[in-house]
Amino acid sequence: MLKHFQKMLSHEAAVLQDRDPEQLHQMRIGMRRLRTAVTSFTPALDLPKAASEKQIAKIARILGSLRDLDVLQETLQKGYQPKLPAKERKALKQAYVDLEKKRCKALKQVREVLQGKPHQKLKQTLKLWLKKPTYKEMAQMPAAAVLPDLLLPIVSRLLLHPAWLVGVDLKDTGSKNPKQLKPTEVESLLAIRGSVIHDLRKQAKRVRYQMNLFTELYSPTYKDYVEDMKQIQGILGDIPRQYGFRRILKLCLSQRT
Repeated sequence: MLKHFQKMLSHEAAVLQDRDPEQLHQMRIGMRRLRTAVTSFTPALDLPKAASEKQIAKIARILGSLRDLDVLQETLQKGYQPKLPAKERKALKQAYVDLEKKRCKALKQVREVLQGKPHQKLKQTLKLWLKKPTYKEMAQMPAAAVLPDLLLPIVSRLLLHPAWLVGVDLKDTGSKNPKQLKPTEVESLLAIRGSVIHDLRKQAKRVRYQMNLFTELYSPTYKDYVEDMKQIQGILGDIPRQYGFRRILKLCLSQRT
């Protein structure tokens, strides 16, 4: 927890000054990993309410809103703009203007949150707790005895996620030649079920972060599983970028402020 807390703090000043989108990204990673550690070890940690998982999550969501806009801008510029015909590039310029307005609002909200009392209270509480941590009775149990119970719930939620069935015809189960979707069909599915796939990616990320906490307690093969989860997360993130860039452009223009 100390490592992730320090990572969060090390990028905070740069985020407030809006120096580089990467600083925001790194601070958000620190907060997500801190949140994962708190969530994973909740049965053993005696944390004050001001440093609870809910408090960390509230702040992380605000950072996430700004980060999403940064990613969208970068994706439009590097991924979609080169593929667009000249006519649609003109429309994209207007989308950039609209996105920048949204980003200014999101940055203002991030600054208000990071300088606000709840965040300051969170930092002060964690600093004091990390100097002299307190634990519940569960912390006395051997790590090896409880690891499966800590991991299985979150892994089960990943494996049973409804997004795995998006575009799947269950009649093809076990078939050597399952139906292959056309790009236009994939685009349509993303328009309808894109949020479900995005949620699956977030769940894969949660599993990966939680698995990372226990790499020293399992055999080297376990690290391969963590790497597999990283690749799954990457593939799930690439799916929307491979299809529907015109739809994303229209979405940007339809959400003008």
